[in-house]
Amino acid sequence: MSAHLLAVDLGLRTGLAVYAGDGRLVRYRSQHFGTVAQLKRAVWGELAAIEGLATVAVEGDAALARVWGSAARKRGAALISVDAQTWREALLIARDRRRGADAKAAADGLAREVIAASGLPRPTALRHDAAEAICVGLWACRAVGWPEIL
Repeated sequence: MSAHLLAVDLGLRTGLAVYAGDGRLVRYRSQHFGTVAQLKRAVWGELAAIEGLATVAVEGDAALARVWGSAARKRGAALISVDAQTWREALLIARDRRRGADAKAAADGLAREVIAASGLPRPTALRHDAAEAICVGLWACRAVGWPEIL
């Protein structure tokens, strides 16, 4: 069983990205939970679906981060919380960080590079929350010392 990392772009519309211990993106998606209550009920199942979960990396709303963090700790996984500015500074060039729209477009491009480098099929559509979760996961893989795919 290999270790896995889950990256989460927090929100009711949540981006999720799972990385293997070799730094490869394994799967990603966007999930709309509808309400905070629905999200709270779903978090445990989301984490349980990942065999060998070692780390959960979250970016976004602090209240939702606590929900994911509590469930992660109960599963024995480490929690890393990062703000958007930190991972963007590490992964995106300065001109792509000037405006939020520029940063989201750059994150989309970077996410597509990670998807291709991981050998996954090209997405027909890639929601910005899934793209940002992929980028958070790339940053988190570096933070925990896992091999880099790019």
